[in-house]
Amino acid sequence: MKNKILIMLAMVLLVGVVTSGCGASEPTLNVYNWGDYIDPEVLDLFEDEYGVRVVYDTYATNEDLYVKMKQGGSSYDVVIPSDYMIERMIREELLMEINMDNISNLEKIDEKFLNLDYDPDNNYSVPYMWGTVGIIYNTSMIDRPLTSWADLWDEEFEGEIIMLNSQRDTIAVALKKLGYSMNTRDIGGLEEARDELIRQKPIVYAYLGDEVKDVIVGGEAAIAVVWSGDAVAMMDENPDLEYVIPSEGTNLWFDAMVVPANSQNPEAAEQFIDFMTRPEIAAMNADYIGYSSPVPEAVEMLDEEIQNSPVAYPSEEMLVNTEVFKDPQDIISEYDRIWTEITSAQ
Repeated sequence: MKNKILIMLAMVLLVGVVTSGCGASEPTLNVYNWGDYIDPEVLDLFEDEYGVRVVYDTYATNEDLYVKMKQGGSSYDVVIPSDYMIERMIREELLMEINMDNISNLEKIDEKFLNLDYDPDNNYSVPYMWGTVGIIYNTSMIDRPLTSWADLWDEEFEGEIIMLNSQRDTIAVALKKLGYSMNTRDIGGLEEARDELIRQKPIVYAYLGDEVKDVIVGGEAAIAVVWSGDAVAMMDENPDLEYVIPSEGTNLWFDAMVVPANSQNPEAAEQFIDFMTRPEIAAMNADYIGYSSPVPEAVEMLDEEIQNSPVAYPSEEMLVNTEVFKDPQDIISEYDRIWTEITSAQ
């Protein structure tokens, strides 16, 4: 991490010491996020500066997050879903509007990450991270370049392939292999994708989530479908790894911070969101987790190797053949059925 980030963080700590003080019991902020998706020190810095105790929980998929929020059994103040899930939660009135006047650092976010289709007026969300989905493989274990989603069905790689334990992402891989849009509402196409994934299962090492990083870095398997930020972190640990966006195209995704409709502390939620978009904090967080920040000033604080990485910050040309997930609201039951059939197949 660059020295100027450390200097900025020292200033943050100084402000925290001055502003926290003693007094009434600490308010609580409940944050719900993906696993391995924040620098724990960032949470400490927020607590020190605002005198707020952060209770932090994690989930594995957007669908897990949705079920918990829909059931209403827990009250979170900030959650960090992906684009299509934000679209769904807005439609189902599971989110409250954010007072953007309280997000002073919104102006620090690159405009290309604002007013996107999942939240066209930017009333409900503030960008957190972004990236692509691709294939990572170990060049010391695989003797040819991988360029296509179809490579994941090559029996030559039996027992070496890891698929994501994620309904939307894994079905999307099969859809792209077959030439369909990742957002198709063609039930026949979705069932073709199901059949492809079931046919592939005998050569798959496992369906994994966060565990994929240790397995691939350690050489227990050679190939995996991963999010680009995980690829950055994995490649940093193992120089034999290479990441590729398949020729058929892939998913361009956006994760953003939102406030659930039943939040008990929306004021602290907005403070947290503003804090996370502060350039020096965004840089610290991106440096730790390996994912791509939507804050240009934060990117400029990162090592040049990361700034120039086509994995972390791909060019516009590299993103031409990508799709952003849409909410499959009218056929969500079909997605659930197909995913159950895939995961239960022997």
